[in-house]
Amino acid sequence: METFPVIDMEMLNTEQRAATMEKIKDACENWGFLELVNHGISHELMDTVEKLTKEHYKKCMEQRFKEMVANKGLEAVQAEIDDLDWESTFFLKHLPVSNISDVPDLVDDYRKVMKEFAQKLEKLAEDLLDLLCENLGLEQGYLKKAFYGTKGPTFGTKVANYPPCPKPELIKGLRAHTDAGGIILLFQDDKVSGLQLLKDGKWIDVPPMRHSIVVNIGDQLEVITNGKYKSVEHRVIAQPDGNRMSIASFYNPGSDAVIFPAPELADKEEKENKLKYPKFVFEDYMKLYAALKFQAKEPRFEAMNKAMETTANLGPIATA
Repeated sequence: METFPVIDMEMLNTEQRAATMEKIKDACENWGFLELVNHGISHELMDTVEKLTKEHYKKCMEQRFKEMVANKGLEAVQAEIDDLDWESTFFLKHLPVSNISDVPDLVDDYRKVMKEFAQKLEKLAEDLLDLLCENLGLEQGYLKKAFYGTKGPTFGTKVANYPPCPKPELIKGLRAHTDAGGIILLFQDDKVSGLQLLKDGKWIDVPPMRHSIVVNIGDQLEVITNGKYKSVEHRVIAQPDGNRMSIASFYNPGSDAVIFPAPELADKEEKENKLKYPKFVFEDYMKLYAALKFQAKEPRFEAMNKAMETTANLGPIATA
């Protein structure tokens, strides 16, 4: 059985660099996921983030979640639920403008530490994009530039807890989907598992590892790499015991960024005929994704293709 790809980032500064880059390449091409250790974010900071996240859930969110479960009668369900996720969440925006000071119920220490953590993750995301450029044979900075738009990238965090579920066989923690954006960095619970990805028709566990950062490819990187890297379906299985913490940060294109396959990654035949992937404005894709998140990605790409063909008949594509 294949082993889930774990990348030791420190090896990039040794004679093992070439082998490590090859492991990253293989993970991006064949898994759509990888797990980073020795990634440069201090264990102390991660421990503080975890402690304050779990305290915040207990104090501010647990009771609300229990009330939601009671109101919907979820503890007594007899059939599979396919329109709801067993999760308790809130969202933080970092770029282009932060909302951390506006989110209610957060203690000052938690706001401060999440701001610092986001800055570290932003740098890690940009470092990773440059490593991907190197593996893809793109000029340094190409992917960051492709994400930029006129106001820079969008970057935000979904803080989620997956409480114990009495009927995990009937209710998913999070239904299967691909991520719409660019590159996703996840700090997940190292004691309670649940995250799975679909590979070769089988669901595979993403192993919980202390102080690791799990990375996955979003739809936009699939388009820009012309399918060389693919976004992969994943889900969260609810567990009967334990509360699973999940802090997923999404480094995405700016709302007005125009996304299209990198010309260097399209072959001659495609350039002369039609690229495999459409050209579109990221914000337009997100509007479509909002309604179709839990459906296959291919019809989304097809819908964007049709929308762009209509736009092309009306005039040049808008970039702002």
